[in-house]
Amino acid sequence: MLRYLKELLLVLYLIRGYDYYLDRLNALGWGFATLLFGAMFMVLVVALWMSAYIRQTLVRHLFALAMFGSAVFFEVYTRVTDSYLTYSQFVSLVYSGGFVGEAAHQYREVIVSAATGGLLLLLGLGLKPRRTVPLPGYLPIAAPVLGVLLLSGVLFVRAGEGARGLPVMYTPLAYLNLFVYETLHNTVGPREPIRLTRPTSPIEHDIVLIIDESVAGNYLDINAPFGVQSGLKTPPDGVEIFNFGYAASIANCSADTNVSLRYGGTRDDYVRINSTLPSIWQYAKKAGLRTVYIDAQRTGGRLQNLMTDTEKNDIDDFVQFDGTPVFERDMAVAAALIQRLGNDRAELIVVNKLGAHFPVHDKYPDEFMSYRPALPRGRFLEVADTGQRDGFDGRTHDWELYRNAYQNTLLWNVGEFFKRLFQQADLNNAVLIYTSDHGQDLHERGNPGLNTHCGGDPAAEEGLVPLVVIEGARLHTLDWQHAWAQNKDRSSHYNIFPTLLQLMGYDPAGVEATYGKSLNQPTEDAFTFNYRFNARLGAMPEWKHIDLKHIVTPGPAQAEMAAGQSGSMSNVPPSSRAGSLPQ
Repeated sequence: MLRYLKELLLVLYLIRGYDYYLDRLNALGWGFATLLFGAMFMVLVVALWMSAYIRQTLVRHLFALAMFGSAVFFEVYTRVTDSYLTYSQFVSLVYSGGFVGEAAHQYREVIVSAATGGLLLLLGLGLKPRRTVPLPGYLPIAAPVLGVLLLSGVLFVRAGEGARGLPVMYTPLAYLNLFVYETLHNTVGPREPIRLTRPTSPIEHDIVLIIDESVAGNYLDINAPFGVQSGLKTPPDGVEIFNFGYAASIANCSADTNVSLRYGGTRDDYVRINSTLPSIWQYAKKAGLRTVYIDAQRTGGRLQNLMTDTEKNDIDDFVQFDGTPVFERDMAVAAALIQRLGNDRAELIVVNKLGAHFPVHDKYPDEFMSYRPALPRGRFLEVADTGQRDGFDGRTHDWELYRNAYQNTLLWNVGEFFKRLFQQADLNNAVLIYTSDHGQDLHERGNPGLNTHCGGDPAAEEGLVPLVVIEGARLHTLDWQHAWAQNKDRSSHYNIFPTLLQLMGYDPAGVEATYGKSLNQPTEDAFTFNYRFNARLGAMPEWKHIDLKHIVTPGPAQAEMAAGQSGSMSNVPPSSRAGSLPQ
């Protein structure tokens, strides 16, 4: 029996994924495509089998570790997201590689489970062969390499598609091949200088872009009758609020949205624009503004959301909050904004708030636990945007706890944030645009999975964000009243960059020609978000349309529960359409 142990382990591992293979066969049906799939499957299985007979121990172990790591990576992704790992999603994960340690901590249980199953593969390949196979010594080494290259070639020809249903250990390795190839052949071009003209005088007011994290537009009271109190319905005297209602995000992943908000990528031309045109910092400096970046998510000078050291060089003040407890960071942002808005210096301020990224267990103080029962507290006090989910397996009850903790987080990081800002900040000489990087899939419909965004088959709510303009009543930068009347519930993130440029005094015609329509024009937005932002090798982006008629919003039971357990919610009016007029 021991003589055939390796072979038995490999067979058991392959059988373990039988449902994955059968799903692909069912999707293909019967035909020539199925024959090609079967031939490819057998070639890869034979190559895998041959690699188990590599004679050199070190080489065999290296191949075993590579296949094992690739297979575990694939399985963890599919189990966490309940979706297939596409090439686009793989690229997004590579770009988020700076958070791999935190992600490993968050999904520890899933990783351990996948790795345990993957031991069948690791041992099946790595154990010393007890039988000799009459093959030339080079062939067992060449076989898996050729298998990866063959799959890479198929994926290259098919724009990243074609690996579904094939042995999973090959897929991430083939994706990595494609990514390296694209990186080496990146010919987008160098960064260009500013070509837009500014016929106006230097800007003398502050321009602030507040990008929240994971705040769903359908969970705030400005858009939903029973949404969480946001503080945005009751501005102080001398401040006007124009609620543009629901807006479509650029993408359902943070990095994709944030880089486009900083560079102005459009739906039709975001790759070229984000890679070659000037940043928002460069435009601001030419307009005479001091540039300020406030980041509540990272510490220690770490960059995120595809920001580079070259881009950072155009930021005059780079602000993070080392030593500040995670749940206090958005309050630290409010304090920093209050100071900045009163310093009598015209600035462009871009804020990345902490917001409501998972884990949401501990992102609010105890006195803001208005929605109960919530997720257990005390384990993620110093985790900004990742963390393990012990005991959270996506069941209906788990998501009920999650939604309650999420709403408590919104009460604190949105409601209390704006309460403090409105009470203490001098907003007379400032215009602020508030939005979020993406929305959330909080599994209100009972759909499976553990993820809240970045899904390859997203719910519409993943791309649904708030969009609010706040301005000192005496400032009168753009005709927001007219803009609100024509664009409420009809705009997107793509309208923000051209709006910022117009606020800086750049020529409106030139801005529109390059970056599209601003919020003071009829936006005529498609109301879609891009869930294949990193479309590669000739593949096209994938767009998800948001139909507001089918958006899920919190019900009256949640609002009544919060009102009954906390005075902070007692003044939320049960309006039929919160925020239907500019505040």
